[in-house]
Amino acid sequence: MSPEELLSKGERTRQAVLDAAYALFLGQGYSATSMRQIAEKAGIALGGIYNHFASKDEIFQELVIAKHPYVQIFPILHTVPGDTIEEFLMNAARVIEIEMLQRPDFFKLMFIELVEFGGRHFTKLIEIIMPLATPILQRFADPNSGARPLPPLVIMRTFLGMIIGFYVTGLLTSDPSVPAEMREVKLGDFVNIYLHGILVTRN
Repeated sequence: MSPEELLSKGERTRQAVLDAAYALFLGQGYSATSMRQIAEKAGIALGGIYNHFASKDEIFQELVIAKHPYVQIFPILHTVPGDTIEEFLMNAARVIEIEMLQRPDFFKLMFIELVEFGGRHFTKLIEIIMPLATPILQRFADPNSGARPLPPLVIMRTFLGMIIGFYVTGLLTSDPSVPAEMREVKLGDFVNIYLHGILVTRN
């Protein structure tokens, strides 16, 4: 039996609503999407949605959590090798790059969250991510790690900010008219600068 056939009728309906809402949100934004449109695309009566979700906002929040790649990435990062912080972060960057390439629509969802909600749903996401991130952050707190004694949450925010910055600037510089040197920058280049900065060390 397929995974879909193993689901109950209610579970299949719930998933159909999420799939329909996801397609509509990405295609026309959150505000322009109505519950009626979601119901029509999911192939159910409008009232049927409310058996599963209290509001459109609840649907969107569930999608933000379900579609956010870091929920899947952090467990993978627990197995990433690296005897030093530098080796670990370089290897982690490769894992993240592969995972993010498999989710090209994620940034559309993120932009909707930022523009239409001001990042309100990320609070719930952080609650989910923090337990997954804690074992990784402890590596930075090790006195022998070579990392500066910075608060772990500051390290987490700046590292995630660097990754998001890489992908956002990648979208902005994807046009062929942009110099190749700028278009062909890799995530590893960002990590290298993150670790070592841009200033030459002077004796």
